[in-house]
Amino acid sequence: MKIYHSIEDFVRLDCAVVTSGTFDGVHVGHQKILQRLHEIAMKTNGETVVITFWPHPRLVLNPLDTHLKLLSTFEEKAERLRTYGVQHLLRIPFTKEFSQLSSGDFIRNVLVDTIGTSKLVIGYDHHFGKNREGSFDQLKENGPQYGFEVEEIPRQDVDHVGVSSTKIREALEAGDVQIATQLLGRPYSLTGRVVMGDRIGRTLGYPTANLEIDSANKLIPADGIYAVSVLHLHRTFKGMLYIGNRPTINGLKRNIEVHLFDFDGDLYGETLTVFLHQKTRGDIHFGSLEELRHQLDLDKAETLAALESIQQWK
Repeated sequence: MKIYHSIEDFVRLDCAVVTSGTFDGVHVGHQKILQRLHEIAMKTNGETVVITFWPHPRLVLNPLDTHLKLLSTFEEKAERLRTYGVQHLLRIPFTKEFSQLSSGDFIRNVLVDTIGTSKLVIGYDHHFGKNREGSFDQLKENGPQYGFEVEEIPRQDVDHVGVSSTKIREALEAGDVQIATQLLGRPYSLTGRVVMGDRIGRTLGYPTANLEIDSANKLIPADGIYAVSVLHLHRTFKGMLYIGNRPTINGLKRNIEVHLFDFDGDLYGETLTVFLHQKTRGDIHFGSLEELRHQLDLDKAETLAALESIQQWK
């Protein structure tokens, strides 16, 4: 997959089969659009193109709104799009200036002149351009003039899937990672660099890798303990993840710590990707570190049992 970081970098194609959107999470609803994109490209000997916007438009248009958390970083999104056979990914830097581009100019300057769109596939109720003025009807009306066709994924097809990025965010914020997995079509993941902690886990017999997440806008699920699998250097380990402010030791900040089973070594500075499979309990305040250690023994047994019940925990 070729990635272009600006409109100017893109080389116009002879037969471009195109879709556009934020594609946050690349969930199963998005996947229906990508599958259709691939089908059309195969029939027409075309090349698939996804146009996406970064940063997320809401972060630019409402910079004071800190409530929006994203399901994927750009790198995570790009990797998922690659797995669905996308050949060209155009990342358009979203700025306030770009937000003023009219829908007509977007069609002419981006879809036609820059990309060479021959077929455009969009989800139902898709809007674009300044103030979201562009619509399927406008695309259908402009298509013959500019030499492209447009196809809208039917509302009933997307509604049948019953998924949206908002539903996934709500599930994760409630700690329901199993529902999130169903809607995403894969386990939700967090990627981060291992940084120095205070080594309290080591004294309890459960050394943890403290993760510094790549993006400040990445959604962190609800506090608690999770059964996880952890990818490190092409190897996958079973583990248990803790998210919370460590009330037993009067912690002042939210931590993300993961204990890897059957691993012994130094992970400082390494990058880990953690896949969340099941929440086993919420965050709890214990009267002593000994009580916490005893609970961690129980957590380990429950976590291993949960991972054992998941056939494809990798």
